[in-house]
Amino acid sequence: MSEYLGSAEAKQEILKKIIKDLHQGRELHQVKAEFQKLIKDVDASEIAEMEQALIREGMKPEEITKLCDVHAAVFRDALEQNKKPELIPGHPMYTLKHENDEIEKVLNELDAYLESNQVDKFKERLTFFREHLDKHYAKKENILFPYLERHNITGPPSVMWSVDDEIRDLVKGVSAKVHELTSGNLSDLKHNYEALRQKVSEMIFKEINILTPMSLETLTEEEWAEIKQQDEEFGVVFSQAHGSFWQPKTSQSKEPVYPGSANELPLDTGFLTLKQINTLLTNVPIDITFVDHEDTVRYFSQGRERIFVRTKSIIGRKVQNCHPPDSVHVVEKILADFKSGKHSTAEFWLELNGAFIHIRYFALRDEKGTYLGTMEVSQNVTGIRALQGERRLLSYEE
Repeated sequence: MSEYLGSAEAKQEILKKIIKDLHQGRELHQVKAEFQKLIKDVDASEIAEMEQALIREGMKPEEITKLCDVHAAVFRDALEQNKKPELIPGHPMYTLKHENDEIEKVLNELDAYLESNQVDKFKERLTFFREHLDKHYAKKENILFPYLERHNITGPPSVMWSVDDEIRDLVKGVSAKVHELTSGNLSDLKHNYEALRQKVSEMIFKEINILTPMSLETLTEEEWAEIKQQDEEFGVVFSQAHGSFWQPKTSQSKEPVYPGSANELPLDTGFLTLKQINTLLTNVPIDITFVDHEDTVRYFSQGRERIFVRTKSIIGRKVQNCHPPDSVHVVEKILADFKSGKHSTAEFWLELNGAFIHIRYFALRDEKGTYLGTMEVSQNVTGIRALQGERRLLSYEE
């Protein structure tokens, strides 16, 4: 048996079989006992590989998500016995742990308010909790997960994101119960809250015992430097973590992890070819016109449903000459205010042939504040103004 278990491949097969048995209805205590008998330990990377392998073999991520907490229950003892990685203040994973500590603190406060029937205080604290919990998950999903995916770790992030969304729905449900409360009967509220609390606690366990060691084992120092920068740009979640001692061992590379190809232009947040840029600007559902710092028209987007007529002959023309004489003074006023720094935006709206048109002007400046020109954005917002309620399911317009 020891030779069999010495194989990493064999261990993966055992882990997969245990999870498959769970999904086929086998009792948790039976599966857990078998796991403890066959395998003494398991680490985060092995769990990640197991989930990844199951998805490759055809198990849908949502199927894994359904029993995600049960999976964690099977491996909990082994994961808790693993040595915890040292987290240094200032490191992104230290910040993630700090946020999870804050989540537990707020949950304890909510427990106390609900137990003592202080519904108003519970409601107020729940609003804060909902906002910051969503930010915590959004930061994890939009900053950390993309880096894991670059290392071909896609299964665990996909499963974890699905559970995050389940938690968001549970928080929304508890908020609705609080607002619906009309009497002292708190049974429904407490029931919903307990389900939420359990789910959040399970996610804390997974982030600390699976996501953290897996990320630390996988990502490079350069990637952590980029994550730290994005983490700081994202802003404080719950509260500021004290201390900022960690710095990457190597200086942060000026070149991003994804360098782009030879025919792509490096932008602040990505790489695009000229063809892609032109296609994007042609298909955005707004009209864009750019006038440079000398009031010369340099560009306009040629969308499929332009609001105002533009012809190529206006390129290189002074913008003042593109307007009727009785409105030139307005153009001059906007440009003068933009150049002086007195204002940076101006907007108008009007009805045109039954459509409601929103027009905005933006002063464009470089990082030093130097005026580079003005962008005009026009949009037909008739349909947007008429929207009501919500649409959360896919529905194509005929």
